Amino acid sequence: MSDMEYPIQLAARLTGLSPYVIRIWEQRYRAIEPARTPTKRRLFSQADIERLSLLRDATQAGHSIGRVARLPVNDLRALTQTVAGVHAGVVQPRVASSVSSPFLDECVSAIRSLDARAFENCLKRANTSLGAQGVLQRLLAPLAQKLGETWRGGELTAAHEHFATSLMRGFLANLARPFGGSQNAQVLIVATPTGQLHVLGALLVSALAANLGWQVAHLGASLPAAEIAGAARQKQARAVALSLVYPEDDAGLANELRALREMLPAGTDLLVGGRATSAYRTILESLGAILVEDLAKVGSALDALRTTSKTISP
Repeated sequence: MSDMEYPIQLAARLTGLSPYVIRIWEQRYRAIEPARTPTKRRLFSQADIERLSLLRDATQAGHSIGRVARLPVNDLRALTQTVAGVHAGVVQPRVASSVSSPFLDECVSAIRSLDARAFENCLKRANTSLGAQGVLQRLLAPLAQKLGETWRGGELTAAHEHFATSLMRGFLANLARPFGGSQNAQVLIVATPTGQLHVLGALLVSALAANLGWQVAHLGASLPAAEIAGAARQKQARAVALSLVYPEDDAGLANELRALREMLPAGTDLLVGGRATSAYRTILESLGAILVEDLAKVGSALDALRTTSKTISP
């Protein structure tokens, strides 16, 4: 073995990636093609180490490994230099405060272990310590982001994500229940459109809106435009909130969004947020949608809508 070749364990230490993630990126996404020893063990060159490090930086900034895995190294260098500041259209991850960081690490550890009791206990203690708004914005929003990053990077499986989503769904429902809006409160419909199967973002928005005094109707994941619009008309909703997380390259989503805007009453605003929102920015802006970069911006947008009276047709 030459001085410029590294086994996978050393490559993992040099790049900060786990051996599992390196293998997934190689096998599933063809991001690298390491050399092999006669016994089929992987050997990584210095160029492989640089490429893995650049891909790590790009995915940590919010880019899908599927979209960047095959980019030339010069493009990756340019991309990571751009996202070191603020990349246009990409929301930079918000770092959890020191107060919530221990809770965040503890929750991620419980999810990795599929330990429901430890996860639920962590959420309860965080709620007591941080309060409803604090636990939403300082723990659960960063946790949802962390789960998305680790799932997309191959560190967690779909089973881990479903496990966490199931438990968080119950916790968020209980969190929102005491704050449900009155019968005269304005109505918010929350959903994900057809093809968008990740619901954590939508659940967070539902809990936040309820905490702010809205009547919330959470419809679930992957609903056709006609179903979302029908619920909005029935409830005379002031706004519809959509969560777009994955995928970022759904060719049919633009038509779904256009159809939804056409079917919604003129007085019903459309709020859209989530990791994949920037990929659909052009169509969303053309539809007059309100783009919200994070949970705090959702709250600000909802507050602004409450002070802007509009007549909603049935």
